[in-house]
Amino acid sequence: MRNKKMKTGRTDPHTESTDVPGTEIKRARKRAAFSVLLNLMLALGKGAAGVVGGSSALIGDAIHSATDVVGSLAAYFGLWLAGKKHPAFPYGLYKAETLATLVTSVVVMIAGYEIARQAFLGPTRMPDIALTLPVALLSLVIAFGFGFYQLYAGRKLHSKALEADARDYLADGLSTLVVVISLVGGYFNLSLDRWAAGAVSLFVFWSGGNLLWRAARDLMDQAIDRDTERGIIELAESHPFVEKVERCLSRMAGGRFIVDLDVVFRSGDLQLAHRIGHHIEDDIRGRFPRVVMTSVRIHSHESGDIRRMTPVRERGGAIEESLTRAPWFLVESLDRGSGSTIDHEYVQNPYCEAKAKRGLLVGKWILGRKPDQVVVSRQNEGTAFVLLEESGVEIIVSDHRN
Repeated sequence: MRNKKMKTGRTDPHTESTDVPGTEIKRARKRAAFSVLLNLMLALGKGAAGVVGGSSALIGDAIHSATDVVGSLAAYFGLWLAGKKHPAFPYGLYKAETLATLVTSVVVMIAGYEIARQAFLGPTRMPDIALTLPVALLSLVIAFGFGFYQLYAGRKLHSKALEADARDYLADGLSTLVVVISLVGGYFNLSLDRWAAGAVSLFVFWSGGNLLWRAARDLMDQAIDRDTERGIIELAESHPFVEKVERCLSRMAGGRFIVDLDVVFRSGDLQLAHRIGHHIEDDIRGRFPRVVMTSVRIHSHESGDIRRMTPVRERGGAIEESLTRAPWFLVESLDRGSGSTIDHEYVQNPYCEAKAKRGLLVGKWILGRKPDQVVVSRQNEGTAFVLLEESGVEIIVSDHRN
């Protein structure tokens, strides 16, 4: 047997897949932008009808709708400022969005207080039902209709931001429902407008308090949510040369995530470990768009055994010439010092008869078993080989086929 490290041509291992996450993100952004415009139209429509029709409740409801618009504009300003670079802020200016949200929350809470004060201390008057009720009913239908639709879209596109936006619309719909009830009461000569305005002021005050709490959490460097953190750790540990993630430190910055990982590698090759570390950083930022900065600290721990996989025609049989079509793989654990076999087993290739994307599927399946070496009978090019090579797996060409 003669062994050598295989050199393959470099092709893109992702040519057989589509950028689904990237497409979902773009679609989510478009929906979010439309949501801002719709909220602005609702706020202006309800505000104008409330002023002309003399309904304090509808004016308060308009302010409630406007809080989402103001919050979005504050976020936009914060993101614009966060994109600026300054040597005094090595972690970026992402918390500029947090400061903008903090200021906005105070303004919104003051608005809620003023609505309540005017409702209970101002003059009592009956609103113009003919003008205000149709506007309130239309706003109610839009808020609930778009809210449920946005919630469906957020779950379909895996966007937490769209789901949060949907809940804001549903909360706005509840506020509008209170206004509709008060206006219907006015149709029967029941003076409910000031009480409805007081109830709406509670919605507005709650929105401001929610913004304030979100800003406070960011300023106190709250960790990211557990599901996202767990997903980041699983992504890092899925790499064949990663033994484990020893520690994951994360914090929020203006709604964005900064992540530091301590990763234990099963290799003494520091150059390879650094290359893999940069690859993991890129993967994390690509899979989790809200992660704007990530750092992988390397801890090398070379294991005492070598994991080797060899494609074979049958259990105990000769090497299969095609890596992806091999029905079986011999999986061995070899002593790193002597090279003697410690343990071995045969595992079936679940994708040997796949009709499409076989190279991608088999390559990822092999990487999932975390081999140090893969033995093949001949040099080849293809997705599976490129995946193995880019992940740092040693490809050994052997002419022993019997």
